[in-house]
Amino acid sequence: MAHQQIRKKLIAVIGDEDTCTGFMLGGIGEINDKRQPNFLIVRKDTAKNEIEEAFNEFMKRPDIAIILISQYIADEIRYILDQNMAIIPSVLEIPSKEHPYDPSKDSILRRAKGMFNPDDFR
Repeated sequence: MAHQQIRKKLIAVIGDEDTCTGFMLGGIGEINDKRQPNFLIVRKDTAKNEIEEAFNEFMKRPDIAIILISQYIADEIRYILDQNMAIIPSVLEIPSKEHPYDPSKDSILRRAKGMFNPDDFR
C-alpha cells in the first residue's frame, strides 16, 4: 500500500487579544509558507472589512478545518455567517472573556434546531 501524504489541518481563530493569545499558548498559532497566520486579533480599531477579509481567506485556505470566532465578533459579520453552508471549514462561535455565549445568535445552532422536530426528543 502506497503512503499518502498526510496534510495537517489547522484551527483558525478570530478573536480579541486574550482569546487569540490563549489559543496560541495552547499551540494552535501558525504561519504558513505564504506567511499567512491562522489567526486574527481583533481590536477596537479593527475595521469590519478586515474581519470579513480574514474570515473569507480562512474559508478559502485548504489547510484550515475549523474557524473559531468570538461570538461578539461574529455579530459584526453575521450576514456572511448566515449565508455560509460549507461543512469544512466548520465555523464555531465561542464566548470571550467580556462577552458570554448566546445560543440564540449562533448560526449553526439555529440551523441544527431547524433540522429536528422537538417531539423527537421527548
